[in-house]
Amino acid sequence: MTQVSLDLYKSNFERAWCPGCGNFGILGGVQQALVDLNLAPHEVIICTGIGQAPKLPHYMNVNTFNGLHGREVATAQAIKIASPEMKVIVHAGDGGAYGEGGNHFIHGLRRNVDITVVVHDNHIYGLTKGQASPTTDAGTITKVNPEGVASRPMNPLALAVSQSTAFVAQTLSSNTKHMVEILKQAISHRGFSYVNILQPCVTWDHVHTYKFYNEHTYLLDDTWNPEDQMAALNLVLTPSDRIPLGVIYRNSKSPWDEVTHHRTDLSLHNIKTEQVKNLISKFA
Repeated sequence: MTQVSLDLYKSNFERAWCPGCGNFGILGGVQQALVDLNLAPHEVIICTGIGQAPKLPHYMNVNTFNGLHGREVATAQAIKIASPEMKVIVHAGDGGAYGEGGNHFIHGLRRNVDITVVVHDNHIYGLTKGQASPTTDAGTITKVNPEGVASRPMNPLALAVSQSTAFVAQTLSSNTKHMVEILKQAISHRGFSYVNILQPCVTWDHVHTYKFYNEHTYLLDDTWNPEDQMAALNLVLTPSDRIPLGVIYRNSKSPWDEVTHHRTDLSLHNIKTEQVKNLISKFA
């Protein structure tokens, strides 16, 4: 087997992110994780929508499907079901994943198709100039919330754990070593794997800075049992100024393809043109 190199994933496209953006670290981490797993570009497809996070595959030599804002999970599931041999990875921001794509995210958790969903969580809509996102803290002042955000932030980790999601983890864009390890575990795990990557937005969020995360995050150690669902739920629901990084929860429940193993892969269906025409004619 030929060893995959980092050069295979490199692209010469100019990066259109602000200097200091956490997405630079995530881009490098994703590339390194794929290389460490010896996955070649033709074996991977990255699905994105609209936003700063979805720009990521533009700066890689990899298969990409860039669709509508918030529809990444739906697209990724369809691709995985049709092409089960592919490693399908979603990259979305907290706005796209939890806002516009919240419905797809929720049902993706329970459907358990074997994809990896990576959310770049910077607590703000970065591309559209700093509006509040579903994870923006209450009281945060933005251009469209001059008196502060009234609603409480969403807790996506708690949602994922409560739905018995196959793999739930959190990491930090500036901790490359940890991020790469978490991404490798997520991509390798069977079922719906979800990783929330905390990252600073150096332009629009001056609270959740690199300094803030360095002071407020901690790594879950070897005593943590990620298979204890109630402990995981308690961890992510208990208010604390300390933010856990690591595998929050995981299980080995059967993914979609195993539950529906008796069905033929869509890519192997032999559908004749005449059959399609006859079907369409019934609705004419």
